[in-house]
Amino acid sequence: MKVDSHHHFWNYDPVEYSWMNEDMGVLKRDFGPSDLREEIEAAGIDGVVSVQASQTLAETDALLEHAKTEEFILGVVGWFPFAEANVAEIIEPYANNALLKGARHVVQDEPDDRFILGEAFNRGISCLKEFGLVYDILIYERQLAPSIEFVDKHPDLVFVLDHVAKPRIGDNAMEPWAALMKQMAERPNVSCKLSGMATEGNWENWTEEQLVSYMEVALDAFGPNRMMFGSDWPVALLAIDYQRWVGIVQEFISTLSADEQAAIEGGTACRVYGL
Repeated sequence: MKVDSHHHFWNYDPVEYSWMNEDMGVLKRDFGPSDLREEIEAAGIDGVVSVQASQTLAETDALLEHAKTEEFILGVVGWFPFAEANVAEIIEPYANNALLKGARHVVQDEPDDRFILGEAFNRGISCLKEFGLVYDILIYERQLAPSIEFVDKHPDLVFVLDHVAKPRIGDNAMEPWAALMKQMAERPNVSCKLSGMATEGNWENWTEEQLVSYMEVALDAFGPNRMMFGSDWPVALLAIDYQRWVGIVQEFISTLSADEQAAIEGGTACRVYGL
């Protein structure tokens, strides 16, 4: 099975999706299941994991409703208010829904680069294991070092590192990202999404060779059995279309064994998220 492990849906609202700035006009419309279905059918992808883009329970509800009605949506990574004292009570009724596979917080937008180590936040994260949920880590490179400390606080929790930790591709900066990726990969409970990379380059002038240099580091660190393909559609449309990204990844992994390619294209996502 080929799986897109990371995409979003939204009904565009300028307040709820205020992170969309004046340069992101292409994103300022509704994106729903019918839009994505066209893309995955053209790319030969069998199923997807829908990931939160707005930090509201309403969006978690909406994603789960889409997954209930659309067979190609295999699972949902939602959002919960982890720093709230009663977050376990909030998550509990959702945990009974087999389509909920994980959760995440938009740590990348927090002004404190060490936000992820906050006491209240970690108390909330610690309850995910009892509900059998995965936690997706959404960060920029500058937050990678504290995120390693964060993972070490939860050795029994399953983590997925989104968008290869958003290196500074536009600056052609490989360090300290490469060294920190190797450190993160030493934690066996962490997998990595091969996703969201073109948007970290110059949206108009990135090159395939540029992306591949970072892909090589990530693959070397995590290996194919802990790496999963993701499109980051429709956010990726800022820099690349769906079919081109699929083609770049397929070309990149083409020298791997059939089993290794299958892991990246879907096997890792199926195993980690329990699809």
